[in-house]
Amino acid sequence: MKTKKICILCLVFFLNACQSTDPYLKTVEFVNMDAFVGKWYVIASRPTMFEKNAYNATETYSLNKESGKIDVDFRYKKGSFTGPEKTIPQKAFIHNKQTNAHWKISLWWLPFKLDYLVIDMDKLYQWTVIGVPNQKYLWIMSRKPEMNEDLLSKILMQIKLKGYDTSHVNRVPQKW
Repeated sequence: MKTKKICILCLVFFLNACQSTDPYLKTVEFVNMDAFVGKWYVIASRPTMFEKNAYNATETYSLNKESGKIDVDFRYKKGSFTGPEKTIPQKAFIHNKQTNAHWKISLWWLPFKLDYLVIDMDKLYQWTVIGVPNQKYLWIMSRKPEMNEDLLSKILMQIKLKGYDTSHVNRVPQKW
């Protein structure tokens, strides 16, 4: 019973953190969904409580053109490269259909949706940055499991210039 109460309390804190506090936070101008779907490697993040101590984290997006939903398959190894594989299945819905850059995410056990913003991305869809309106969480992802420090530093600077808080962003270990 105590564990259930702790889980509910953690969930309430997580949900409050993901809700909009800055309605003017900018997203990219447009996301071509056909180019965006596929596998992304999480290079760096300010993670949620569920992702702490993640290794080899990936996020794979699959577009269901009939329903308009996006299946999100988040996977990682817990604690080490040889740790147990964890998955957090999610469903996404494109909230802003003009830009495709503001999504609503629903975790499989939640009846409501959380904001998910594509805040930066290169033109060739080789890396992207995902955030939430209150800036508590941030994910920098790449099509490859590695990213050099110079590129990561440039991305962090770009995000910071856009007004996004880049403090406490940490590398996610990747070794394939």
